[in-house]
Amino acid sequence: MTTTAPGRRSGQATTIALKLLMAVTGLVFVGYVLLHMYGNLWAFSGQQAFDEYAHHLRELLTPMLPYGGLLWILRVVLVASLVGHAAAAFALWARAAKAREQRYAVKKAVTATLASRTMRWGGVALLAFVIFHILHLTTHTINPGGDPESPYLRLVGSFQVWWVAVIYLLAMLALGMHIRHGAFSMLQTLGLTDNRRRYRISHAVGLVLAIVIAGGFALVPLGVLLGIVTT
Repeated sequence: MTTTAPGRRSGQATTIALKLLMAVTGLVFVGYVLLHMYGNLWAFSGQQAFDEYAHHLRELLTPMLPYGGLLWILRVVLVASLVGHAAAAFALWARAAKAREQRYAVKKAVTATLASRTMRWGGVALLAFVIFHILHLTTHTINPGGDPESPYLRLVGSFQVWWVAVIYLLAMLALGMHIRHGAFSMLQTLGLTDNRRRYRISHAVGLVLAIVIAGGFALVPLGVLLGIVTT
């Protein structure tokens, strides 16, 4: 009979729990960025439509909640998810690094995509971008394109500054790569890649989500740079 040491069982359970935490918080982020991308695309409908959409978001569930109350609830959920996601990622990173200290006599050939190889550092880059994004369009601490009252004018004015648009486009490239592998890993953690067909479908889901979300976000700064979205 083969038995597993209590310490090893505890370590495996912790690893599974961390992966589940990453999967659940990742699902929260995917849902959020899809809705956020949809909102950003209102910029193509012009200033009035975009500003009305931004105003409507702040009126959701009023008077049960104060003006902008739902947005603050969403922000709290997102910050909590971000902390949990980042903490789980760094914990798993540390465990993987510790495990690599033990070398095996036989190495398995592993096919790794660019997205999977850059997953960790891409996540760090996205974390830095999220901080920049909050300082830019939430707190208005950074105002490279001015700080008009209109959300539309603030958005367009910012992306008319070329280096701001480049930062966002590079961030969307990193986001696409992160989602590409992250969505597959999430489905794998949830046990949805247990056969060849589901494995291929999960890879396809990750690719489609990456293209739709990253591409959708990139349309707005590209539209501003090309003069399609203007003030």
